[in-house]
Amino acid sequence: MSYLVLARKYRPRNFAEMVGQEHVVLALSNALATQRLHHAYLFTGTRGVGKTTVSRILAKSLNCQGPDGQGGITATPCGVCQACQDIDAGRFIDYTELDAASNRGVDEVQALLEQAVYKPVQGRFKVFMIDEVHMLTNHAFNSMLKTLEEPPEYLKFVLATTDPQKVPVTVLSRCLQFNLRPMAPETVLEHLQTVLLNEQVPADVQALRLIARAARGSMRDALSLTDQAIAFGSGQLQEATVRQMLGSVDRTYVFQLIDALARADGRTVVDVSETLRINGLNAASTLEEMSTVLQRMAVLQAVPGLVADDAADPDAAETARLAALMPPDETQLLYSLCLHGRGELGLGPDEYAALTMVLLRLLAFKPDAQRAPAEKKTLNPASRPAERPARAAHSVAPQVAAAAAPVAPQQSPQAGQPVPVTPLPPGQVLPVIDSAPVSAVFEVNSQKPSVERSKSATDIVAVPVRVQAEPEPEPALSTGAADGADLAAVPADIRADNDGDFWYALVRQLISAEAVAALTRELALQSQLVARDGEDWLLRIERESLNQPAARDRLQQALKAAGHPARLAIEVGRVTDSPGRRNAQAVAEKMREAEAVIHADPFVQAMMRDFGAKIVPGSIKPV
Repeated sequence: MSYLVLARKYRPRNFAEMVGQEHVVLALSNALATQRLHHAYLFTGTRGVGKTTVSRILAKSLNCQGPDGQGGITATPCGVCQACQDIDAGRFIDYTELDAASNRGVDEVQALLEQAVYKPVQGRFKVFMIDEVHMLTNHAFNSMLKTLEEPPEYLKFVLATTDPQKVPVTVLSRCLQFNLRPMAPETVLEHLQTVLLNEQVPADVQALRLIARAARGSMRDALSLTDQAIAFGSGQLQEATVRQMLGSVDRTYVFQLIDALARADGRTVVDVSETLRINGLNAASTLEEMSTVLQRMAVLQAVPGLVADDAADPDAAETARLAALMPPDETQLLYSLCLHGRGELGLGPDEYAALTMVLLRLLAFKPDAQRAPAEKKTLNPASRPAERPARAAHSVAPQVAAAAAPVAPQQSPQAGQPVPVTPLPPGQVLPVIDSAPVSAVFEVNSQKPSVERSKSATDIVAVPVRVQAEPEPEPALSTGAADGADLAAVPADIRADNDGDFWYALVRQLISAEAVAALTRELALQSQLVARDGEDWLLRIERESLNQPAARDRLQQALKAAGHPARLAIEVGRVTDSPGRRNAQAVAEKMREAEAVIHADPFVQAMMRDFGAKIVPGSIKPV
């Protein structure tokens, strides 16, 4: 006697044996009990969730004759009458299954529909079941539309597909659609325990848990994997043998990797990755197991105690420990890296090298609030004495602002003495100061003996600095064209008074003369002149991509040709005033003026009042 595989042996024979599809079973059972039957049903879902099984049970329910031959339409077919047995055996003449994957043409569908004119021979209804219906051609779909919409009263259509998006809307509108969902791993696990108990096969719960996860919602796949595991384990299912068969990674390695990543231990990460390589464990399975653990960790971090109380899972305690060890933002980041890293495994030199890079990526982008910010090198590293004042201008702007505050007459410092710098109270914001020249005085050589400190002539260094003010949003010199095409030379009255106006006018002059272009032009437009000290100018930009040496050199050459031989230093920071911002404000102001003119026009107001006209947003353009 030939062996019958578990997937066929334990195929449900009635609705009561269906697992994981309660919503479909309830709807069909109620329809059969009240005999409110549709003429066409469409069952959708992934492989192995029960589409063909539901079709056969529905055919038995429609044609069941009962043990005594007097039965009618029922939601609980008897399974012993001739119709039920013939449908289970696949030889019922009034139940026809058509595989649309191999019979997808119009001729095959027409041959099936030709049988619709004949009444049932044995049963109460003819049932046409078309599997993988989305494989039919457009002509085949069109040929069945009329019969599908108004079939004879004794004919029922049952369609099944794994891809309902490919089924024409004209067919979907004629069917009653049911979506069979993928089954949860817990549901698959419970069913496997029942099956193996009937088969008297000893099984480890952890082994069945691995099979349930590997089935990915398909009960048929779970039963097929169980058959394979029984053969692989010589009649019993153990976690080690099932893990070896599936190529699954032991959770111990996963916990070691997550623990090492949480502690920023790169050596352990590399060592565990090398162990996976030596043991031949699957890299994709490693990332998949890590994603599962990280998802449970994220749930624990968001809802403490929700998963930690799961006593059936032996990994719950370790998962809870890691959830407390790793910050939530790192958990989310690592989860995202694991998901995207699975698609990169085939792109690396080998999958283990790609796995190591995915794991080390978290250490490279690890959020660390205690990490000291890297020192910004805002000026040219070449040690030129002329550049030191510019560096001081940027680094001591808060002290300069504090020193510029009004001082009572009786507290005025004597000539030659250091200016006291009073620290601001916590939370107080520095006031905006003018860009007039300010002298900042610093005491140096603070570690020398007190005898030398008395020599103010050598210990005090006066550094003249020009600090760029934080202007109000109102643009200055914004009446010209946005690109500065109509601007003449820089006016003499703003060359030394205001750095913002000076830089805005100078950039527009360069653009008008076509002295800068491409990235250099963008660098000039998006930068803010922070400080000037002779030939040393400090610019600030917000985007690091603009800080290119070649663009800076070309801008220096253009400034020199315009009569401003400057040595530029560029830093990255918050920009509050730049030519680009002023141009954008000028364009916005022109747009507001244009909209105000249109809205105030008497003709436009009359059209809106008398005919309900509306101004389309975005249709107004300033001239």
